[in-house]
Amino acid sequence: MKKKILSIALIGAMMLGIVGCGGSAAPEDAADDETTAPEAAEGDTSALTGTEGVLIWGTNAEFEPYEYMEGNDVIGIDAEIADSIAKKLGLTAQVENMDFDAIIPSVQTGKVDIGLAGMTVDEERLNNVNFTDTYVEAGQAIIVKEDSGIKSAADLNGKKIGVQRGTTGDEYVSDEANGVGAASVERFANGPDATQSLITDKIDAVVIDNEPAKKLVENADGLVKLDENLTSEQYAIAVAKDNEALLDAINGALQEMKDNGELQAILDKYLETE
Repeated sequence: MKKKILSIALIGAMMLGIVGCGGSAAPEDAADDETTAPEAAEGDTSALTGTEGVLIWGTNAEFEPYEYMEGNDVIGIDAEIADSIAKKLGLTAQVENMDFDAIIPSVQTGKVDIGLAGMTVDEERLNNVNFTDTYVEAGQAIIVKEDSGIKSAADLNGKKIGVQRGTTGDEYVSDEANGVGAASVERFANGPDATQSLITDKIDAVVIDNEPAKKLVENADGLVKLDENLTSEQYAIAVAKDNEALLDAINGALQEMKDNGELQAILDKYLETE
């Protein structure tokens, strides 16, 4: 934002003429400067978030590379996006780590300002929250043991399938209309718990988002990710239905990140190119 250096004479005039007035931009400032939604938001952060000066984002830090723990810190793609958006809005990012299926209720009740957790836009979620513009494309992948004999989605028929509770993988496998034909769907709090159950032969396969699937396979011996994806999805940021100002401001910040290459740089830092 422009900083104007006032002359001593002008300062004197202001002191004589407007003692007692609250500080505000002169009318010509508004005419001179074109501000984007994020820049305009810097002047009144209380209109955007529940806590002045802070953007609280809810996530589930068991979803590498989007969000995961490094010591006591939540890092990953979404953490860097949250930090960048907050900075562009003149705010400080603050994370709340929780179960994935608690994120949307937390956005609805105002416990957090946004949900940023590798979250897919779907009709059910749109009934409860608004979503920003898409920031990455994704899909549901299948993890199996190397010697399982499961080679494609068709081989999931009659199998016990593990999913992360409340995710689109859970929704997809549980919906009979999709024809997966699972004998049972076992729901876990996070992906590592699901893969551990797979390793110990309590389930036959895990269905989870593609990039986290890669990391889960990297971190476990004897598991493979099938090449076939079950779905094609778009990740976006969840915002409360009654906070259109925050939605617009975040979309402005995201667009800036896309235009200047910052978003792609973050994705390239964490995602393997295939």
